[in-house]
Amino acid sequence: MGKNWFATRWGIIGVGATIGVLAALLQKLGNPGNMGICVACFERDIAGALGLHRAAVVQYIRPEIIGFVLGSLVAAYLFKEYRPRLGSAPVVRFILGVFAMIGALVFLGCPWRAMLRLAGGDGNAILGLAGLAFGIWIGTLFLKSGYNLGRSQKTYASAGWLLPLTMVGFLVLMLIYPQVPDQAQSGVLFYSQKGPGAMHAPLPVSLSLGLLIGFLAQRSRFCTMGALRDLILFGQTHLFGGFITLVIFAFITNLILGQFKPGFVGQPVAHTLHVWNFAGMMLAGLAFALAGGCPGRQLFLAGEGDGDSALFVFGMIVGAGIAHNFGLASSPEGLGPHGVAAVVVGMAVCLFIGFTMRQTVK
Repeated sequence: MGKNWFATRWGIIGVGATIGVLAALLQKLGNPGNMGICVACFERDIAGALGLHRAAVVQYIRPEIIGFVLGSLVAAYLFKEYRPRLGSAPVVRFILGVFAMIGALVFLGCPWRAMLRLAGGDGNAILGLAGLAFGIWIGTLFLKSGYNLGRSQKTYASAGWLLPLTMVGFLVLMLIYPQVPDQAQSGVLFYSQKGPGAMHAPLPVSLSLGLLIGFLAQRSRFCTMGALRDLILFGQTHLFGGFITLVIFAFITNLILGQFKPGFVGQPVAHTLHVWNFAGMMLAGLAFALAGGCPGRQLFLAGEGDGDSALFVFGMIVGAGIAHNFGLASSPEGLGPHGVAAVVVGMAVCLFIGFTMRQTVK
């Protein structure tokens, strides 16, 4: 056995299975339907809680996101893998985070939620996952033709702490300004009174499971985008094993808990516009590929000191505010008024980045 069992094939399979089970349990404990874990949706809720958008149904500081970052930080320090670094095309990574979030909110979910929607019986997730794979495939074409955002540089340890400290700040705000029944605002924070933002597992449970997942994901290098990228680029199934077992174990847990409801219509926080389910995740997948990781992986990398990933995370949170303030995000009723334009512009921006940021081999 190597030094890090979690990074072995069976280790990643075990982590994927654990995340699948815990995500389904979080739904049972109060999180929204087919949304036991959704990095994009949860960062969107955080943006709403901070007042970056005023969509009243999606405003809540999600402790799972805080746990992901801090759990990764703990693992990185315990195993001497905390490596503070930054400096690789920061503005590009921020913009990619913005458009990754916009694409995800057109679909209504990140790669993790797409898998969990499938495991819960939502057929619309098939279109989302197909779009995700297609977007990542476009990204692999850029990678093969020399796309590169440059090398990060070692930096001060404190620089790598900035996103984890931000997450600690969010937790402190929740404790100082807890949710007050029948009030949409508590101090500086906004809380949903209805809709997905009002559905959440108890804070100690959400935070504890988030810490556990953050710890395990940092050790295993779990990444949904990386799983598809490696499969497409190299035919490698190392990370893909975790991808598959997440779906299988979430499906089994949903069956046991009575949460599996197959079909396309009437699925929780989902729409049936197949073209835009595909196109939204195609945009998100391309942005993830160009940035080097899915939204979960970006949180885990930020926890181990990667300032470039932290910028991507901040980009996604700001992107959520933009998506809801400008009518780009979808809802169960369908696309936002400017969702189509958002996907077209987002693809144009990502293709511009991919084509112009390639290093020619001499």
